[in-house]
Amino acid sequence: MKKFNFTDFMIFIITAELTGAVSALISGDFSSLYSHITQPPLSPPAYVFPVVWAILYALMGISAYMIYQTGKSSLKIYIIQLAVNFSWSIIFFRFRLFILASIVSIILFILVATMICVFSKVRKISAFLNIPYLLWSTFGAYLATGVCILN
Repeated sequence: MKKFNFTDFMIFIITAELTGAVSALISGDFSSLYSHITQPPLSPPAYVFPVVWAILYALMGISAYMIYQTGKSSLKIYIIQLAVNFSWSIIFFRFRLFILASIVSIILFILVATMICVFSKVRKISAFLNIPYLLWSTFGAYLATGVCILN
């Protein structure tokens, strides 16, 4: 296992956070669309999403750094799920392709679950850090599918 490197640690967190920020920037004004579509029950207010995602991206970055520290090559699934995560907001908010966004949200759930399984074989705490992400992805798939059906 590699020695803790603060710079690398911050690079992983900032990269994850920037993934979300750039995706949001490309997606456009999400709160406007969010307030004009029919939403399924339990939909939170728009201001909840950036707060939750900031926390989840930080946890993802920390988790990925922990895997990176082990020297194992288990980050491919992390990169794939991060790319799918990046695309979801753009598909949903920029292009308003609700059916495709629903499908992508289900794919993202599968990828996050797979990532947790892969990470658990390398470093269990890294896997556990992604449980909130899996739960939020489950909720996100419900919301995306609900929007798809209702709109």
